[in-house]
Amino acid sequence: MTFTHLDAAGHARMVDVTEKQPTVRSATARGFVRCAEPVVAALRDGSVPKGDVLAVARVAGIAGAKRTPELLPLAHVIGVHGAVVDLQVVDAGVEIEATVRTADRTGVEMEALTAVSVAALAVVDMVKGMDKSTSIADVRLIAKTGGKSGEWVRPAQATQP
Repeated sequence: MTFTHLDAAGHARMVDVTEKQPTVRSATARGFVRCAEPVVAALRDGSVPKGDVLAVARVAGIAGAKRTPELLPLAHVIGVHGAVVDLQVVDAGVEIEATVRTADRTGVEMEALTAVSVAALAVVDMVKGMDKSTSIADVRLIAKTGGKSGEWVRPAQATQP
């Protein structure tokens, strides 16, 4: 078996994508922040003491997508040409979905996953004073398009948290 991120001596390396042609690519990821009922109520009525949780989390997620190579040492620096982070308050907490797009030499799966993860961390940061048991769950890739491997979609039964 050949590992793409290891050289012949077994040392970590960044895969060389110099010869690859840029193509349009996208990736969508989802995650969930579990919150206690009082936190959900405060999110719904806008009374979280730190302010607009969803707005802060949305911007944090977009920023996270753009900073992925700073966090993941073997990730390529690519152009994040589009990033959408949506958050929805539901009975058990906050559902998060991020879609990231590029026209580059490598995919944006890690950027989408990072966007969801950072948005989830922002939600936790904004509500932790209300409930320290708030938790992040089920961060996962839902779909990707473009590149050599083409389109991939997680099976429907596996998309729910």
